[in-house]
Amino acid sequence: MGDGIISVNTAGTVLLSDRVSRVSLDIYPGSSLREQFPALWSKVVETMRDRRPRFELSVQRGETSFLVTVSPVMVDDEVSGAICVFVENTDLEIMTRQLRSFRELTKELAAIIDSSSEGLWVFDGYGVVLRVNPAAERNNRVKKEVVVGLTARELIEQGYMERSPALEVLGSKGVVNMLVNEGNRKLIVTGTPVFGDEGGIIRVVVSERDITEIDKLQRELEDQEAIKGQFWHHMLEQQQAELASQTIIAKSPRMITALRQAVKVSSADSTVLIHGESGVGKGLFADLIHKNSSRSAKPIIKLNCGAIPESLIESELFGHERGAFTGAQTAKPGYLELADNGILFLDEIAELPLASQVKLLRFLEDGRVTRLGGTTGRTVDVRIIAATHRDLEKMVVEKTFRLDLYYRLNVIPLYIPALRERQECLLPLIRHYIDYFSQKVGKQKRLARAALDALLAYSYPGNVRELMNLCERLVVMSETEVIDLQDLPKQLFGSLEEKPLSQSEQTLPVWPGDMTLEQILESVERSLLSDAMKEHGNQYRIAEALGINQSTVARKLKKYGVS
Repeated sequence: MGDGIISVNTAGTVLLSDRVSRVSLDIYPGSSLREQFPALWSKVVETMRDRRPRFELSVQRGETSFLVTVSPVMVDDEVSGAICVFVENTDLEIMTRQLRSFRELTKELAAIIDSSSEGLWVFDGYGVVLRVNPAAERNNRVKKEVVVGLTARELIEQGYMERSPALEVLGSKGVVNMLVNEGNRKLIVTGTPVFGDEGGIIRVVVSERDITEIDKLQRELEDQEAIKGQFWHHMLEQQQAELASQTIIAKSPRMITALRQAVKVSSADSTVLIHGESGVGKGLFADLIHKNSSRSAKPIIKLNCGAIPESLIESELFGHERGAFTGAQTAKPGYLELADNGILFLDEIAELPLASQVKLLRFLEDGRVTRLGGTTGRTVDVRIIAATHRDLEKMVVEKTFRLDLYYRLNVIPLYIPALRERQECLLPLIRHYIDYFSQKVGKQKRLARAALDALLAYSYPGNVRELMNLCERLVVMSETEVIDLQDLPKQLFGSLEEKPLSQSEQTLPVWPGDMTLEQILESVERSLLSDAMKEHGNQYRIAEALGINQSTVARKLKKYGVS
């Protein structure tokens, strides 16, 4: 602006002043308007008291006369200070328009600061508190009306805080990070200096992040060293969808893709065939589809085709009339009727006998159910979701599963990766189930680093079900709060120690005597990268497995011609 403009707080301390105010009026941030311009300050006090702007006030500085307009600054119906605009031969209408714009900007910035979830303190270049937002009031159990105007040292002396990052910033003239315990809360506090045109500190901004909840999830900060000069490293991202008191945790791209596909097919009414090994959570995906479908208000009925004797499966699926067979004393509806207007989940569909496959195929074609021993049928509206861990295409070739039923079921295939195919999910799954079973038994348990490494290295042939059972066992059976290596079952690490080495494993490779050390190292490196590519399939997984950067992997693969 071509005019001079300053803002002052209710104590008369100048908060902001532009270049014209500093050069023409010698008004700088931190100076006292009360002392420099007593007559003007009295008008400012009246303006803040009755909240009415005052115009055409005059201030003389040397031989130059300025016309002054004073306006109150309102934040949430409270006066927080005033704006003074000094005009030298400037049209009053232009000045008013500029003032209104500045007031709107000031209010907008104040609203942004007050709405921040992080606590914010603003100090001037002398360590005086100028502003405190509501989050900082909650974190420190203070009121801004009490602390604004106090110095950082007075805050310590009066017991509002034990350490002041503002004092350390003013001393070091650099960014300061510290961990603060405030009652039962833990805060990461960062003090940042703001430098003026002359190079001195004109403001210190202190931000507070409440990490109490993060600390409960992590159970410990990674280390004090991890927050020196920065906040914690990014906390492990978790994607959780709550499904009927169950939890699906997905972090790997393949699992996230499977979840997205499940949510996408929920909106349709097509038949879904879920593929995946035992224990990967096919039932949870069925729940997810049901929860997000238009049939969520109706029941999802689940039938494990492999858990019912072959002689009873047809009766369970289609129902029976009284006297249909020995022991049928009353009529009973089948699972298809119970699932009317809802979803029927047929788990282990590969175990369905051929005779029942024929009747299920007929139902999928016309939607009619005829009970065992009945002569009339009824139409039901049921969406079928099937699941299997077996290769149905191979069973079709072997004629143990009907081809026409396979095509009817496989309208929308959905593959759930095994746990070994989504290593990124392993750590959050382990932590989730350790916490879950700790809450169930009422004893907080946590894993030692060595035990966690052993759990991360295990292949989990039983997938998530095996991991869940293992975590429950560890929580229940461990004697101490910390679960260590001695608490783990032998199959996780003992078998590796007891397994005898083969003759080839006991014999070290022998290189020709004329090879140099560099050539031998390159040979080993080439062999290692080749094996890693076969096992992991892409550069990012190789980098993670070998503990190096992806760019390093790419460079070495190119160097050795490994594709």
